Parts: sequence; C-alpha cells; structure tokens
Amino acid sequence: MAPLDPPASNAELTPRQIVQELDKYVIGQDAAKKSVAIALRNRWRRLHVPPGLREEIVPNNIILIGPTGVGKTEIARRLARLAGAPFIKVEASKFTEVGYVGRDVESIIRDLTEVAVSIVKSEHRAEVEDKARSMSEERLLDILLPPPPHQANQDSADPLRAQGETVDQQSTREKFRDRLRAGQMEERMVELDLPSSNSGPLMQVIGPMNLDDMGVNLQEMFGGLLPKKMKRRRVSIAEARTILTNEEAQKLIDHDAAVREAVQRVENSGIVFIDEIDKIAGSKGQGAGPDVSREGVQRDLLPIVEGSNVNTKYGMVKTDHVLFIASGAFHVSKPSDLIPELQGRFPIRVELNSLTEEDFVKILTIPQNALITQYIALVATEGLELQFDKESVREIARIAAEVNEQVENIGARRLHTILTILLEDILFTAPDGTGQRKVIIDQAMVRERLAGIVRNRDLSRYIL
Repeated sequence: MAPLDPPASNAELTPRQIVQELDKYVIGQDAAKKSVAIALRNRWRRLHVPPGLREEIVPNNIILIGPTGVGKTEIARRLARLAGAPFIKVEASKFTEVGYVGRDVESIIRDLTEVAVSIVKSEHRAEVEDKARSMSEERLLDILLPPPPHQANQDSADPLRAQGETVDQQSTREKFRDRLRAGQMEERMVELDLPSSNSGPLMQVIGPMNLDDMGVNLQEMFGGLLPKKMKRRRVSIAEARTILTNEEAQKLIDHDAAVREAVQRVENSGIVFIDEIDKIAGSKGQGAGPDVSREGVQRDLLPIVEGSNVNTKYGMVKTDHVLFIASGAFHVSKPSDLIPELQGRFPIRVELNSLTEEDFVKILTIPQNALITQYIALVATEGLELQFDKESVREIARIAAEVNEQVENIGARRLHTILTILLEDILFTAPDGTGQRKVIIDQAMVRERLAGIVRNRDLSRYIL
C-alpha cells in the first residue's frame, strides 16, 4: 500500500522551516513553536511509514500553558494554515456533560469534518473553474439568444432557409461572445430561475433539538422527496455569470469523492485546538455548584482524544490520529487537576512565557500583521499618512508592560487597548479632511495621551 499523499505541499516543511514561518506572526515562545513544529512534521512522517506500523503511531497531543494573550491560539491557527489541514478551534467551556443543556463534545468532530469538506470542495472547484466558466458562458449565450421556437418546423419545410438562419444565428452568437468576454454587457439584465430561499416550516417540525449536533441535515433527508421551489429573478449579467459558474462547478465536482477525501484528511491530518481547557479542570475538592459537570466534560472528551468513531452526516469518522492541541492559563487550576486518563492523552506540555517590554516592541513592528502596520493601513484609506517613531513604539511597549504588571496580565491584547485610546482622536477626525494629512506619533504624544490614565490605577483598571 502506497503512502497517503500529504494534504498540502506545505506539509513537507521541516520543523526548522515551520518555526521560521511561525516567527513571522508570533514573537518569542520558542519552546512552544518547536513542539508544535515537531508534532506537525510527525504527521507527515506517519503517512510515509509502512502501512502495518502507520496505524500504531498516535499523535503526541500538546497542552500549551500560559497567560492569555501570549500567542497560544495564534500558534495553533498559523500551524493549521501551514499544514493545509482541517482545523477547528473550540472553547472547552462551551461543552457540557451528556445530560446537561449544551453542545455535546462529538460535535467537535462533526464541525471539523464540515471544515474538511468545505476545503476539499473548494480545491476541486478550483480545478474545474475554467471549464465551469466556459459552460456558464454558453448558458448565458443561450439566455441572450434563445433558438427560434419555429426552428424545428422550418428545418423540415425549407432546409436551405433553416441553414441560412443557423449561420446568421451562429455569427450573432459569436459577436455576443466577444462582447461578453470584453465586459461590455455586464450591466445588462437577464432572467434566471433560481432555487427559492424560503424553505418553509420544515425546520420547525422537530422542535428545539440541535440537529447539527445530531449530524442530521433535513434538507438532504427530504431533498429527494420534496421538489425544489424555483423563483425567477432579474439579475445583471455579471451576477448571472457568478451564479451560473457556481451551478456548473457543482455539477462538475464529484461530491462523493470529495467527501471521501475530506474524511480521510480529518482522520489523518485533522487538528483540533481546545482553548480554555483549564476551565473544565477545576480545583480538587470542588464537587458541587454550577461547575459540577466539568469532570463529566473531561470524561466525554476522553474517548474522542483516545480514538473513537464519531457518526457524522458524511459517515463514520475515526479520531485515532487527529491531533489535539489544548491550551489554558491555569491560573486557578493546574494540569494535574485534569482527570488522569485525559492527562495521559496530552503527553507534551509546553509553558509559554509572559511577554516583556522587549517582546511588545517586536510584536508592534516585526510580524507581517503587526498592529502598527494595521493602523497605518486603516488611516491610509482616509488619505492620512501615519508614522510612529522608534521612541513612541518603545513608550507604548513600556506602558503595556507596566499596565499588565499592575492591573492584570492580558498579554499582547493590552496593545490593542492602548493603541485604540492613543489614536482615538485621529481615527475620529481622519474622514473630515481637515488638518494635517501626515501625523507623526512621538514619545511626547504617547505620554500625553496615556500617562494620566496609567498613573491613576483605578482609572487604568477600567480604561486600559
């Protein structure tokens, strides 16, 4: 049996290359990056070992431990993009023990499978895009130049005349085709028969049950029994082209093959990021109160992490080789407060460091999506040029570190708050077109806008 193909070309990145890619978006946290890079590379390695041993290799699930805002979620999100793998982020606190009101943990895998199906269908659609566009063009021409209703009778009555009309119609069709391709008819209106968006009271029959969690889709169940309602709409040719291209692409895609590939990707490359896992850990000795079901959630989560079969509307999905990355601040509880069985399923534990002033300087300037870069781009849309000098960046970082230390440590999220307050007046007046069209943020301006708030601890607690 040949090795399974990795889900994406990026899957062949080495651990060192993975860390280099993560460095573009996440500052510091080298230990965490190294652990997730090895975990991702091991997914690729497993797909290339002999088949007999492949099934025995289970993923080394990871717990990322650290305060909020230090990059735990961003590391997992960027990792999934690098892998080209189905990825879903869930919050552990949203799930409850079976028997309580809330989402059941198996819905994690159902949602992950939906993500995979969407990814695979998008890839397959890209492969047939050109053909679908060509077919939609033919349909548009049929709408613009419908065949004469009496053509069939004329074919038998006067073949030569019918042949001449056919040649004329073909010539006109080619002229229309040229105009379509040149974009000269984009605003012209045409009529299309489209499925009605009104599905009627069908979804109300079952009542308040959560059909998504059951893996049930009523539209698919009854789609073959109930005829689709069609509605005629007038749309522009530009909109009609998009609609018809989508319809033709759907016809060209092998949906069964796409579903099979998606399920295979979930089983071999799926990544589940469970955030706030510390919220279901609890402290030892707490056996009552509103959080009584927390241990129950852990026990419900255990079979999925260990490896089980989950029923989805696309069939059974095995979770034996899904990679689980959990994270939590663990301020009140600690990893040892998780039930022992679940602890054993997360053998890799990485502690993320709190961010320092120097880290904040790098976060503001180095990543491709740095906050300062984002704000410069935002105000540029109003024709305003915004610049930050080095000292202003250093002052913003110093204030963020100071407030985190004095009030509450929320990591890099503090920078969002500080920059919003710092630039509030500029963001408010930028559209007015008055005043300078170039603003330089310097250290004095930062101190003037923020120093008073920082000095007043009660004020900073509410504002920053």
